[in-house]
Amino acid sequence: MSLRCLIIDDKPLAIDILADYVHKTPFLELVGSTLNPIEGLGILRDQKVDLVFLDIQMPELTGLQFMKIAGKQCLVILTTAYADYALDGYEHDVVDYLLKPIAFDRFYRAAEKALKQLSPPSTSAYVQPIPATKTATEYLFVKTEHRIQRVTLRDVLYVEGVQNYVSIHTADARIMSLQTLKNLEEQLPAGDFMRVHRSFIINLRHITFVERGRIFIGDTVIPIGDKYRDDLYKIIGAN
Repeated sequence: MSLRCLIIDDKPLAIDILADYVHKTPFLELVGSTLNPIEGLGILRDQKVDLVFLDIQMPELTGLQFMKIAGKQCLVILTTAYADYALDGYEHDVVDYLLKPIAFDRFYRAAEKALKQLSPPSTSAYVQPIPATKTATEYLFVKTEHRIQRVTLRDVLYVEGVQNYVSIHTADARIMSLQTLKNLEEQLPAGDFMRVHRSFIINLRHITFVERGRIFIGDTVIPIGDKYRDDLYKIIGAN
């Protein structure tokens, strides 16, 4: 399955970067790009578009105004240089929001979310593994009760799922975010983070030792679920 994409951004450099990312992603097809959101509405009217990468802050028509006019003609991934605008994105039915500067691996994960939404329920769509990239994800933004919080990933010790929330533990803080553990897991770089239990994701870099089916991160003890045990031991070379 291939998604037909449109890029709308008032900055030519932003369009060039996103267009390059689209071309690198095997299940995306670029059908157009424009600096003018009003022209973008015309492209939506005249062509089949599955997904729009849409800047929020633009003259003449903001991204949020664009979505109100366009309705539900296609899926939308918002792009912005301002974290505060991401709050508005939660009030709309968007696939994801990307904070500039956008790393390719973060872009790819957002595109995968769109592909999953449009894939037929009875079909298991094959998605190629994310290509290697020199740009590593260093941080992400999560929605807390009153704000959008930046989380530096190297500081995260582990994440615990608590009903409909996740609790992100660092050495200095505990951050609560209203989302599922599975949703957060999809945003974390697999090379550093691993699900080890139905309720826990750990940062592999912070493991102190593993003993008797338990992971020790400093003074914290985290259980290893049976279904995750073999994969963990393969990664840490314990089998």
